[in-house]
Amino acid sequence: MSPSSFSALFLLALVAGLLTRLWLAGRQIRHVAAHRGQVPGAFADSIGLDAHQKAADYTVARVRTGMVDLLISAGLLLGLTLGGGLQALHDLSARFFDAGSLPQGLVFVALVASVSWLVDLPLTVYRSFGLEARFGFNRLTPGLFVADALKGILLSAVIGLPLIAFVLWLMEAMGERWWFYVWSFWLVFNLLVLLVYPSFIAPLFNKFKPLEDGPLRQRIEGLMSRCGFRLSGLYVMDGSKRSAHGNAYFTGFGAAKRIVFFDTLLDKLDPAEVEAVLAHELGHYHHHHLWKRLAVIGAGSLAFFALLGHVSATDWFFSGLGMQAGGTAATLVLFALALPVFTFPLTPLMSRWSRTHEFQADAYAAAQAPAPDLVRALVKLYRDNASTLTPDPLYSSIYDSHPPAAIRIARLEGSTR
Repeated sequence: MSPSSFSALFLLALVAGLLTRLWLAGRQIRHVAAHRGQVPGAFADSIGLDAHQKAADYTVARVRTGMVDLLISAGLLLGLTLGGGLQALHDLSARFFDAGSLPQGLVFVALVASVSWLVDLPLTVYRSFGLEARFGFNRLTPGLFVADALKGILLSAVIGLPLIAFVLWLMEAMGERWWFYVWSFWLVFNLLVLLVYPSFIAPLFNKFKPLEDGPLRQRIEGLMSRCGFRLSGLYVMDGSKRSAHGNAYFTGFGAAKRIVFFDTLLDKLDPAEVEAVLAHELGHYHHHHLWKRLAVIGAGSLAFFALLGHVSATDWFFSGLGMQAGGTAATLVLFALALPVFTFPLTPLMSRWSRTHEFQADAYAAAQAPAPDLVRALVKLYRDNASTLTPDPLYSSIYDSHPPAAIRIARLEGSTR
């Protein structure tokens, strides 16, 4: 393939993907706005019109912000690649370190990451202090925002740069099959993160305290006993210091498994509803969804790393994306930037698979705890998190990792008949 042909292919994929995403976003906005005036019949007794309209307005505002993000991201990508931005950053780093050396590669990667972070910063600030604040969800203070940013930068420097350095060394030292060694390291590192994140990384940003003894803990321990599930602890996280949204999640694996509840979630749901939500999460573990997803991601990433090994030996890959310089760092950065442009068609497949997992987890929850409890919990979460009840069907089928509210509730209610 010639450089000009690859440039044309890249530009075509970028524009086609951008226009498709903007078109889907427009559909979502129009559909949600058109159904703003009336609560769907299935929710008429549980969600008021004011809450429904707030959810519609919040959804529309988020999608519009996402459209701006799409345009900014596309402009940045074009500026970095075909616009010569990456080459300029490469040349800048080469002024201080020998071109192609490990220090130069690290500085180059850091410069690209810094530019991307700075470009994204205004929209990040707006999401918290504009969009989320307007709808009453933001509890993040400017001081906490800055502290989070500084912690993120510090983690990137302390953990990220050594990791990148090791990857660049592998690419240089392992010969033609370097991509397999990099993939193996990437896989092991991701598993290690799952193991250490709950105990060492998450506490840098939030406070965790054990769930107090009482009716809720007794319910949860009874549920886990029925399900034959062991874990290292039950924790409550101070999610309320950043957002009014409620959530709960599992984290870790093996002996490091733990359940984490946002304090906002416990404020909104009664013990029976919390138990039902937890039963849903246990359903994911019962069906081994985490390991299935890791297996698919691992296999897919192996294919992508193999592709990376192939294109790194071609001239058209670099020249076609606006770089005269090659080398390990340039290969890594270019591939990371270009790959999402070509993988957008996989989005509906992964979303559909995820929704299947959600249905399976719901079915498991309905077998372990009363389905009406889960229905009530979900309705409260839809209402309090301002999740739209009327998404555009096509938009939802492509993007949503969870089934639409009406379909999900109807299936749960059908399981009780």
